[in-house]
Amino acid sequence: MPCKRVVAVIMAAGSSRRFGEQDKRRALLAGGETLLNASFAHAAEAFTHCRVVLRDTETPAHFGLDEHAPVIGVAHAERGLGTSLAEAFATLAGDPSLADVQAAAILLGDMPAIRADTLRRLQHAADVAHIIRPRHAGRPGHPVLFGRDFWPALTRLEGDSGARRLIHQHPACYREVEVDDPGILLDIDTPSDLQHLAAPADGGARR
Repeated sequence: MPCKRVVAVIMAAGSSRRFGEQDKRRALLAGGETLLNASFAHAAEAFTHCRVVLRDTETPAHFGLDEHAPVIGVAHAERGLGTSLAEAFATLAGDPSLADVQAAAILLGDMPAIRADTLRRLQHAADVAHIIRPRHAGRPGHPVLFGRDFWPALTRLEGDSGARRLIHQHPACYREVEVDDPGILLDIDTPSDLQHLAAPADGGARR
């Protein structure tokens, strides 16, 4: 069962320059699904609440997103991930439908290989006062879950540093959860990375 205590925030407003001229969010996977919609669909299996963060000039249809995908539009994505996170969390904090949510899981729109059971396990480890991150083969991965106590600080982020500084500022509140899931480390930066999706996806990304 999806957990109602956590909202998935799928970050997909970046420019993806390393992928080349094609917008990687629209890159097609083997089954004909766009990369971004695959990431959203996997998250929707595990989370009751999901939000996809796009630039405010974009629409879900541009990326083959499910017509029911709830979107947050951000106005200053060109300033970096931190700025996009700040805008997104300002919207989340004012959303009455999320009033009972205890934490937010920040996912990247180019990581569709994370298993649903991994996402559920992380949700059950989350609470309002901690930052939770999965770890596999000695390496921390995604998503990072921020308890609601940290949402005000997330609304003050800026630039391209993301939330790393916030994690470093609160070591006593930071916990890593060991998982047997290489998908937490697999993001798609270049067209050649797409070929690595087949094995994790076939191996149980939709468990």
